[in-house]
Order: sequence, then C-alpha cells, then structure tokens
Amino acid sequence: MKQKIVPDRYQVVPRTLCFITHGDDVLLLRGAPDKKIWPDQYNGVGGHVRPGEDVRTAARREIREETGLTVRDLRLRGVINIPVDPEGTGILLFVFTAAAEGRDVRPSEEGTPEWVPVDAVEGLDVVEDLPILLPRLLSMGPDEPPFFALYTYDEDGNLVVTYAPPTA
Repeated sequence: MKQKIVPDRYQVVPRTLCFITHGDDVLLLRGAPDKKIWPDQYNGVGGHVRPGEDVRTAARREIREETGLTVRDLRLRGVINIPVDPEGTGILLFVFTAAAEGRDVRPSEEGTPEWVPVDAVEGLDVVEDLPILLPRLLSMGPDEPPFFALYTYDEDGNLVVTYAPPTA
C-alpha cells in the first residue's frame, strides 16, 4: 500500500551527522570551498538518508564516502528537529558518534576530513551549532540514552537549542 503525502502536515528531510574520534582527536570535515552551505567551515561527517535506507546504514555510508574510514561503536546520540521553512518542511537530524579504527582519511567532493585535537576545535571556523553540540556528545557515557532537541532562532537570528527533558 502506497502512503500518501497529506497536505498541511509537517514534512522532514532525514539527515545524518557523525562525530568520529580517535584517541583525543575528533574528525571534522572542512567543507569544500564551492559548497552551497558552510563552505570552508568545519562540521561532522554526514548527509542525506536515501530512499529505502535506514539512518544507521546512511551514517555508515556517508562516513565511508566522505572519509574512507571504517568505524566501530557507531551510536545514535541524539535526534534534532530543525524547522526550515514556514510551509512546514524541516530537517530531522540523526546525530551519531563513532570510533575510528585508523587515521587514514581521504577527501571527497564534500570537503577534506581533518583530525583535530578536541581542545583545538574552539579556534576553528565551525558551523554554528558545533560549539554546543560537540561537548555534549563527547561527554556522553556509553550507555546514555539519546537526547532530543529542537533548533529555532530568536528575533535577532541567534540559534536557540531546546532539549526535551529526559524521561525516567
């Protein structure tokens, strides 16, 4: 049975974002200079979930495509709802962490992966949510449940992150 799109219902584009560690370093992707969004800025690794693909498989595929890495311990750490336009379209971002088995990476058309010491991230030109998101992710315990968040903007255009309260 084919599911119908219902008008006036919120619709989202599923995406993945992964932060990969190796020792005390985190792998960030410096966006290609010709990218439409975030050129030359640092972010995690990720992208769109393809039709018929689950989000975990999409995360592994994006990691392979953008870095060439094989990872272990891929864990869902959070789900973020990002409303994009007033017509009711948004992005549902599935955020993962993983550990790299090695440090050899290769660039892709999306950008250049770079190993960065965690304490040096602060000095980089990063996407606006990375200073909020990365410390939270790196401080999570191995069995901590995922967080759920909403990104909005205040009247001055500043990012506002609202986290759902954890449940018992």
